Amino acid sequence: MANEKEFSIELKPDVAKGSYSNLAIITHSHSEFIIDFATMLPGLPKPEVSNRIIMTPEHAKRLFLALQDNINKYETQNGQIAIGGEQKATFPMGGFGGGAKS
Repeated sequence: MANEKEFSIELKPDVAKGSYSNLAIITHSHSEFIIDFATMLPGLPKPEVSNRIIMTPEHAKRLFLALQDNINKYETQNGQIAIGGEQKATFPMGGFGGGAKS
């Protein structure tokens, strides 16, 4: 999350392939935000966390603003993203406050 400066990053092939997630569980403490990315699929007994990202509150807000900007750009080009029939749930995580977002 840079300030309009050019920079170079390395993207290794095993990371470049990515992983699918249709569930993000977000928790936080005073000093960090934790986002667990999981996949819920029919026939599987419970979602499996594939990635966990831990970041400072400042970087979490920068991520939020970057996502908000990119969603606005996407919707300008492609129309509004419909969110239908989703339920919000809370997943208590030991020692951390917060809730889940999907």
